[in-house]
Amino acid sequence: MKLQTKYFGEIEYEAEEEVRFPSGIFGFEDERRFLLLPFEGSHGTMLCLQSMKTPALAFVVLDPFSLMPEYAPELREAELKQFGVQDAGELGFYVLCAVKNPPSESTVNLRCPVVVHPKTREARQIIMECYEMRHPLAEFGRGEEAVSC
Repeated sequence: MKLQTKYFGEIEYEAEEEVRFPSGIFGFEDERRFLLLPFEGSHGTMLCLQSMKTPALAFVVLDPFSLMPEYAPELREAELKQFGVQDAGELGFYVLCAVKNPPSESTVNLRCPVVVHPKTREARQIIMECYEMRHPLAEFGRGEEAVSC
């Protein structure tokens, strides 16, 4: 199948690559179908969360563990149950990046990661109260202490 995207032009994809959000993304509740597309040269740590409904809607997401290895998202039992898993380690986590100009002003949202079940491709945005919504991207790698939930 083909899809027009914001950053990659027209692409081909397979139906099983689709990521489905039963409740949408915060602020975009009507957007429920996306593709996760890696940016070239990022080694899978920076991806585009591309809407399948709205070609101009795409979010830059990052692997939070590549930024902060000590990132420790904890899901509540009810959230784990929604995904049908026993442990959060069975899921994929991505944080939204608000890209600014200059890029050094960009921030990542550690508080509301996008959580994806790699087998079912179902996704949800989960709230982690102990993390910041606007963590400066430039601060990663400076040896700062991480907050764990």
